[in-house]
Amino acid sequence: MNRMLALLLGACLAVGCSAPKDTSYFAIDTPKGRIVVRLFDETPQHRDNFRKLAAEGYYDGTLFHRIIRGFMVQGGDPLSRDDQDPSNDGMGGPSYRIPAEILPALFHRKGALAAARDNNPEMASSGSQFYIVHGDVVPDSVLTMMEARMSAQLQRPFTFSPEARQAYTTIGGAPWLDGQYTVFGEVVEGLDVVDSLAVVPTPRSSGIPAPPQFADRPNEPMPMTVVPLPGYEPKAP
Repeated sequence: MNRMLALLLGACLAVGCSAPKDTSYFAIDTPKGRIVVRLFDETPQHRDNFRKLAAEGYYDGTLFHRIIRGFMVQGGDPLSRDDQDPSNDGMGGPSYRIPAEILPALFHRKGALAAARDNNPEMASSGSQFYIVHGDVVPDSVLTMMEARMSAQLQRPFTFSPEARQAYTTIGGAPWLDGQYTVFGEVVEGLDVVDSLAVVPTPRSSGIPAPPQFADRPNEPMPMTVVPLPGYEPKAP
């Protein structure tokens, strides 16, 4: 064993050392640049799962396989690494779901990091797939109409908080997803990169005829690498 390492380990045993806290900041590197996200402590199961997968390199080489301008960019499917067979993109992931952690205070403003899911009654999340909200600005009157429709859909009263209304009417987002998908983080750096990803040409945006499962897949692959950022300090606004 390296002598210096042995001395450090001995010192830890003597005075007690705790392991460094897992970071909540991660870089998502893309062909369009770097996005930095912060994971929320309020959604610990999603936070810890993302940390685990990132540490394993699970996301590296996967693609943003679904991009819709004014809505979101989605990725994290291990099947998307096989660029020769895009027919199964969006269908893969670990052999588990994550229980829903849907909280009213965490909503789909522009830059929200949220978990994708299939149509299951528990609203449990995919084990790996996620999306970042691009979104458009939504008028206040439209939000009021949405509340009535979403209350009927969720079969319970639903209202947007003043904070959510402020965000949706100024910076934008995807308010119709609130109450149905888990938001577990946010972009703290690189919203301009999200903007660049969101306008990457797809068959749908290019007017190219394509089967529905291919319509929102970028014409050119958009791979990602996810990197933990211990010690990261957010830039001042």
